[in-house]
Amino acid sequence: MTIDWQAEVDKRKDALLADLHDLLRINSERDVQHATADYPLGPGPAKALDTMLTFGRRDGFTTKNVDNVAGRIAYGSGAEILGLFAHVDVVPAGDGWQTDPYQPVIKNDRLYGRGTADDKGPAMAAYYGLKIVKDLGLSVHKQIHFIFGTDEESEWVGIHRYLKTEPTPDFGFSPDAEFPIINGEKGIASFKIDVLPPKNKISGEYTLQSFTAGIRDNMVPGTASAVITGANPGELQQRFDSFLASHPVDGTITGHGDAIQLNVTGKGAHASQPDTGINAPNYLALFLDSQPLSGHGAAFVHVISQYLAKDTDGTALRIAHHDDLMGDLTSSADLFNFSLENHQANVTINVRFPQGITAEQINRRIVQTIGANVVTSTILGTPETPHYVSGKDPLVKTLLQVYKDHTGHQGSEGIVGGGTYGSIIPRGVAFGAEMPDQESVMHQANEYIPLAELWQATAIYADAIYRLAQ
Repeated sequence: MTIDWQAEVDKRKDALLADLHDLLRINSERDVQHATADYPLGPGPAKALDTMLTFGRRDGFTTKNVDNVAGRIAYGSGAEILGLFAHVDVVPAGDGWQTDPYQPVIKNDRLYGRGTADDKGPAMAAYYGLKIVKDLGLSVHKQIHFIFGTDEESEWVGIHRYLKTEPTPDFGFSPDAEFPIINGEKGIASFKIDVLPPKNKISGEYTLQSFTAGIRDNMVPGTASAVITGANPGELQQRFDSFLASHPVDGTITGHGDAIQLNVTGKGAHASQPDTGINAPNYLALFLDSQPLSGHGAAFVHVISQYLAKDTDGTALRIAHHDDLMGDLTSSADLFNFSLENHQANVTINVRFPQGITAEQINRRIVQTIGANVVTSTILGTPETPHYVSGKDPLVKTLLQVYKDHTGHQGSEGIVGGGTYGSIIPRGVAFGAEMPDQESVMHQANEYIPLAELWQATAIYADAIYRLAQ
């Protein structure tokens, strides 16, 4: 039987957009500050999950909510389980939006809003792909479990809790990356580097009072601010203007009594691709390190300037590592916190590492390189280990064939630094929805998905689900 998948998508465009708009309007950032017994990860993620499961019940699927942190939409029967993995949480919107990030808007055939590309748009495309298979009454010989998590952008509490109590799929994919396929993912770990107060006195004219930047450890920070005292405003302004003229950032200086605030603006990006962003705090630290700072603040910005700024492969930290299959390690400094008053001086870096090196080895090298008398380093949470599914696996072969049939392009294996739910099971991969020639806007301001890409992905997912469920 020949099925015109794109024609089936065309019949459902309005309905898909309406559902997606409803989902995008929910601010589903992980919000443990407002957690309750009923909403362990905050009300927003739980609301987004409930909305998705409500769509499933409306359309005749069976659903299950697991403690408001994960859930399932199920269809079909059989001994094997095909898993689809998506997430309904989003990273914080951040600054720099030209529209309200939680009021989706279509401009120039693009749908704008936080989550359009990561991962609500692709999740809805995959859901409608499953819905098309069901609507057409196509025979499937496997159970299909569409599993949704609510904190993929942080600690994966939801998906881990789900797999503790619910059946683990035998194989599957996550619509949370790019086409043609991602069958390998680097390991991921975040490290909190605390800069110790200097043992030897550092004298200078200026005192750093505060330095702040970043909102999540998987987002390259696009803005940064610092407050210093003791400086001559006019003289500092001249030096700052000269620095800005020779570096790819913008900045401002404002006075507040005897304190001066410096603000720097760069460009945010996904931490898995730090070289695509312009890390604002790194540049601010470079500037401050060239100024006559004193004490703990001087030590703090010097560590950033010497070991983190302008270094996205870990060379300065001596953690750089290459693997012929998975490529190079990447390092992104994403959270910065210095407070003279509160005795805080730390930077959190996010590292994506190939096979052949471990998070523990990386942690030791950080301290050895900078010096145990200068910093301590702590691994945050549980690192994700490198993941790979062979290109010879029938899952990979089938998905690449589906991609070729719909695009006319020959696909090949892909390995990335971004972490997806595709790595949660041994035979799991990521599959779309970003096309190879599409600008990557995940975790950035003014995130969007082209409508043409949304429609094509939906058709691809419908075909892929049908073939994999045979």
